[in-house]
Amino acid sequence: MLDALRDIPALITGRRLDILAGNRMARALLTDFDARPHRDRNMARYVFLDPAARTLYDDWPTAARSLVAILHVDAGRQPDDPLLAALIADLSQRDDDFRRWWTSHDVLNNTHGTRLYHHPGVGSLTLDYEIFSPAGDEDQRLVLHTAEPGSPSERGLHQLARLVTQASFPAPARTLPPATVDHPPPDFRRRQLPGQLRTAGRIL
Repeated sequence: MLDALRDIPALITGRRLDILAGNRMARALLTDFDARPHRDRNMARYVFLDPAARTLYDDWPTAARSLVAILHVDAGRQPDDPLLAALIADLSQRDDDFRRWWTSHDVLNNTHGTRLYHHPGVGSLTLDYEIFSPAGDEDQRLVLHTAEPGSPSERGLHQLARLVTQASFPAPARTLPPATVDHPPPDFRRRQLPGQLRTAGRIL
């Protein structure tokens, strides 16, 4: 389903911001989550622990802090989730920003917004994101990134799509610090999205 969206980055996220699936455009924009160990296929781990993410996002603190707020929402819904507790403990131990922001207890439940990226292959991209949830499954989110029609960012997405087709986009740097907390890999079941989607709260 996602690879049919050839011109826009698309992701499916699950509980704890686990990355369940992504198309080739999402891998080109962000990183190839499929190439990472299971425990690292997580948006919060990528944004806080991979130095490449800090240069990709123009306003990294805002993007990163929004993920902390999303994890607070998940913690409220699933207070006894051991994998979420392990994720929070690991990120708190390995990143000072995460530890400081986690204690602020921000909660965020937005469904759309704009992000500015500095991509190594196509330059600056201003992308709107919108987040949908399959009816009856609040744990899964479909995240779509689009550009304003006729804008330089739309041309940049088209260029990224061409690079994806040519398999010539730069590989993201992966310089993750060694893990200090271990836990079993999360559930990465890929359930088919129902035909009817409703907007729901996530920011990526």
